[in-house]
Amino acid sequence: MKAFVFPGQGAQFVGMGKDLYEKHPLAKQLFEQANDILGFSITDVMFSGTDEDLKQTRVTQPAVFLHSVVSALCLGDSFAPDMVAGHSLGELSALVAAQCLSFEDGLRLVSRRAAAMQQACEQAPSTMAAIIALPDETIERVCQEVSQPQCFVVPANYNCPGQLVISGHIDAVNAACARLKEEGAKRALVLNVSGAFHSPLMESARLELEAAINAVEFKAPICPVYQNVDGARHTDPEEIKANLIKQLTSPVRWTLEVENMVADGATDFTECGPGKALQGMIAKICKGNEAVTMHGTEEK
Repeated sequence: MKAFVFPGQGAQFVGMGKDLYEKHPLAKQLFEQANDILGFSITDVMFSGTDEDLKQTRVTQPAVFLHSVVSALCLGDSFAPDMVAGHSLGELSALVAAQCLSFEDGLRLVSRRAAAMQQACEQAPSTMAAIIALPDETIERVCQEVSQPQCFVVPANYNCPGQLVISGHIDAVNAACARLKEEGAKRALVLNVSGAFHSPLMESARLELEAAINAVEFKAPICPVYQNVDGARHTDPEEIKANLIKQLTSPVRWTLEVENMVADGATDFTECGPGKALQGMIAKICKGNEAVTMHGTEEK
């Protein structure tokens, strides 16, 4: 069975989508439509901007979404998913590709999501850190032990075995990193991000996005969608909406998602969008399972 997966923020690079724009009429149409919807030329930033320009959250999230959705749709008849999933922001890309959301509504939601998250980041000094080579249980315990009501850190992204990202107030994240190194972490690397994504510090963004999501029509997807909040398959539009709202303040359970997709028959994974981050994670999750293959969508 074929699974198509979509990356999140951090996969962007200058020049992304340019080949698609130049070689596929559908890609050009969707990119130009995106410029009109967003009210600025995101294609200029994507194709020839600077790294700093592209790192702005209001640009990054729509850019990754655009590249991912267009990459999938330009596959034509080859895009025939039995299931889809997306990592964080990528969940919106997956929902558009699965025809649960229209392209226009998906892009508008991504733009609102980016603005709301940026605003939430400015309300409290916060960050994230990647913890390498420790059991999830150890990381969860340390996060609980160092957290206080007004200064806390929580697990945010269960990416794959041996890689978990934590999120929270800067002091709490730093304290957790120090403790986790003592516990034997190979690395505890504070990330260059603007805030504590997938933590309770995104509550204001969740409330804003909830209103926007509830104002948009969600249709039954053409295939099951596996969602971040519980790792499970969903086809009911109302369930999908509720989970998408919860996602901003809940951890991304990517390992569980991939495990459930494989248990449900997925053997062929295609990453639609920039980079190869998800292929790397899936390889670690499915290590030893020779039945699982992975591909990326190259710009041609």
